[in-house]
Amino acid sequence: MNTLAVASSNLGAIDAAHHLHPFSNMKKLNAEGTKIIERAEGMHIWDSTGKQYLDAFAGLWCVNVGYGRQSIAEAAYKQMQELPYYNTFFGTTTPPATLLAQKIASHTGPTLNHVFFTNSGSEASDTWFRMVRVYWKALGHETKTMVIARKNAYHGSTVAGASLGGMKWMHEQGNLPIEGIAHINQPYWFAEGGDLSPAEFGLKVARELEEKIDELGEENVAAFVAEPIQGAGGVIVPPDTYWPEIVRICKARNILLVSDEVICGFGRLGSWFGHQHYGFEPDLAPIAKGLSSGYLPIGGVLVSDRVAEVMREEVGDFYHGYTYSGHPVCAAAALENIRIIEEEKLVERVRDDIGPYFKSAWASLADHDVVGEAVSVGLMGAVQLSPDKEKRSRYAKPDDIGTLVRNQCVANGVILRATGDRMLASPPLIISRAEVDQTVEVLRKGLDVLRDTHRD
Repeated sequence: MNTLAVASSNLGAIDAAHHLHPFSNMKKLNAEGTKIIERAEGMHIWDSTGKQYLDAFAGLWCVNVGYGRQSIAEAAYKQMQELPYYNTFFGTTTPPATLLAQKIASHTGPTLNHVFFTNSGSEASDTWFRMVRVYWKALGHETKTMVIARKNAYHGSTVAGASLGGMKWMHEQGNLPIEGIAHINQPYWFAEGGDLSPAEFGLKVARELEEKIDELGEENVAAFVAEPIQGAGGVIVPPDTYWPEIVRICKARNILLVSDEVICGFGRLGSWFGHQHYGFEPDLAPIAKGLSSGYLPIGGVLVSDRVAEVMREEVGDFYHGYTYSGHPVCAAAALENIRIIEEEKLVERVRDDIGPYFKSAWASLADHDVVGEAVSVGLMGAVQLSPDKEKRSRYAKPDDIGTLVRNQCVANGVILRATGDRMLASPPLIISRAEVDQTVEVLRKGLDVLRDTHRD
């Protein structure tokens, strides 16, 4: 007897009784009822009532190749029959883990040739956070332990990940951040640029890194971490002046540069990784999400030759890892996922075809009365909601405003995300032009509702 089938008519009540959801107000969720997603195919998902939705957010930024890829399921099934599990401790490995490391390194650029596997992006943050401290200690710089990150950044929800992230509402739970982490401002020109041009503002906030290094002491700073484009913080696209200055400062001040590629990696920006889009090479880079397109949980840290050599030659045993690091079934699924991205040329498609089309369609929303800016790179976009775009003003209750528009979009069959008063899109890389048009049309209808019902 199929337990899931028997329970399907009462899953909502069972969920309310037993399932604690991440990032959720459970009292409110249980009162409103949980939306039960039962199946998916291509760009679409269906809930338990049979309603179809265009998933313009790729699950949680991750389903890059779309849903229902039979070959990924078959690769996982075949591997599960041959070797369902073995660890990578004690001098052992498995074929999928080894081949996946090689395959990833073939797309990272000339110096990021090593991978340490984890199960998620959050675990990847914990991993590189420990690694940079071990690295500097091995070189005789025992005081270089501080990490500088950005406000409103997201690097996961473990203790280290949430501390590295710069979201105050996360820090308020659990006495975070932990010691050894400092934050500087984000490159969010619309909200924080004042009278500066985007170019001037990009330089200003980048140079806050140098100021923070001076404040803490260069001898105490191990690394700076940032997402190429801030994801959960609102798809904050930095001014063009920002990243070149960050790279200059890290090199000049002898600190490691960590590029968080958990969202931007595996094609989303029209390049294999976000740092490639911005033309720099980091020392370390956490990865996850698009690595397996969400089909199975797997993550990792890309490690440069510079860091890997010290870890290998000077450190010896690195006392860190996970039971499921390089899990063979997850690695097999990830290998097939990358094969699909390569074979269907999805990175090139985002760069040369659907990305430019999305950019044009998305930018058309900037003419709406309640839109302050509509920005995108590749298949990652944000619409800033604003009651007065000329003054770059904000709504009094940004969370309520974003939720209103998001709920209108969901009601009309398109899944988007709201972060405060910014609407976010991050669709699978297989999205068609017609589906881009549908996404923009439905979002425009949601904007109309906001305009007609809320005037601050």
